[in-house]
Amino acid sequence: MMETPICDFVRRYAESGTLRLHMPGHKGASLLGMESLDITEVAGADSLYEADGIIRQSEANASAIFGARTFYSTEGSSQCIRAMLCLAVRYAGRTGRRPLIAAGRNVHKTFLSAAALLDFEVMWLCSERQESYLACRLTASELETALSAAAEKPVAVYLTSPDYLGNTVDLRAIAQVCHRHGALLLVDGAHGAYLKFLPESGHAIDLGADLCCTSAHKTLPVLTGGAYLHISNQAPPVLSDWAKDALTLFGSTSPSYLILQSLDAVNRYLAEGYCERLAGFVARVREYRAEWAKRGYVMCGDEPLKVTLSVKPYGYRGDSFAQALRAQGIECEFADPDFVVMMLTPETGEAGLRRLHEAMCAIRQRPAIGERPPEFRLPEKVLSIREAMLSPSERIPLSGSEGRVLASASVGCPPAVPIVICGERIDEAAVRGFAYYGIQTCAAVAERR
Repeated sequence: MMETPICDFVRRYAESGTLRLHMPGHKGASLLGMESLDITEVAGADSLYEADGIIRQSEANASAIFGARTFYSTEGSSQCIRAMLCLAVRYAGRTGRRPLIAAGRNVHKTFLSAAALLDFEVMWLCSERQESYLACRLTASELETALSAAAEKPVAVYLTSPDYLGNTVDLRAIAQVCHRHGALLLVDGAHGAYLKFLPESGHAIDLGADLCCTSAHKTLPVLTGGAYLHISNQAPPVLSDWAKDALTLFGSTSPSYLILQSLDAVNRYLAEGYCERLAGFVARVREYRAEWAKRGYVMCGDEPLKVTLSVKPYGYRGDSFAQALRAQGIECEFADPDFVVMMLTPETGEAGLRRLHEAMCAIRQRPAIGERPPEFRLPEKVLSIREAMLSPSERIPLSGSEGRVLASASVGCPPAVPIVICGERIDEAAVRGFAYYGIQTCAAVAERR
């Protein structure tokens, strides 16, 4: 049986009757119900960023499960994204290269804050199949063309797969292109922790990525904030030597032991029958997808457990369709004018699938809506991301934004994917994009008086 050293220690501590003259302030007294299990780095509890005890043992268990050098985060994939990029920048210095990173355009806005903090340059990668700002379905041939034409080779290529709409890219072929050009492959796989456990693994590390982050809390039964930084066993060993330092740079000195216990406990869950449960549930979802398609629903993306509906062909805008589901007691992950995203896991269960099916059947199809999103156009770069984000800024109405330089990403979470990048000039196309997605104000670099 897979051991759970963090959970076991905390449970023993909670039952010991120890007088808690340490943080947290609740002292184990119950207000919400889990306080007795919420501790700090007391003797024997180890320390996340200097792990040499129970946390190190638990991370070793996770490493064995994922077939990579796996490190815990209690601050989501955001911490892991920054750490990955920090490792790439440090590796550039180690190899005598400039910190230039080629990145798919649909990055999470955490990428931008990392660029501001770490001061690396970005070479943006776009795909011809750019149906939404949330997607960048880059092909290996497109990447080969971009890297071959680049005057300077990037130290790393950074891609998001799966993306927010459930699209994946051919990471195996892309990894070969990266390594042929001497670039590390970094993957934001936040939405794909479970892909490791499919009959044929779809996990980024197994497909050739050097570094990858996955949010355990997004698709596994883990508390919000639990995530992994994975480093391939084939990647330069120095990257794993530096991993804890990189995570420390962006992490709280008070990591949550509730989240650490959750990450620890899920190791046993994953090791004991999860693959079979997942395979059975994926098969049932596939059957329901076929039923929904017969009823006229248009689905996109190829991630097995993310149901992304393109709802305009069904006669709805995404926000109104999401409201129709909400009226039946179902809350989706995300909706914009074009898409509704629903995230399923085996914990949804057959009853949850049936409930979703009945709700979708109750929403009657209407004449298709022909409205299309504004066409994407790469804006002019005026300032670096760092310069823009650290400059004085002012919030201005969308009506007066054309021609100004964006200071910070004008998008919430979800989906946290920027339409325009900090430091780019807001042009007419950008204004149309902001308006289409309901953004009424933005932060612009303050103009000198």
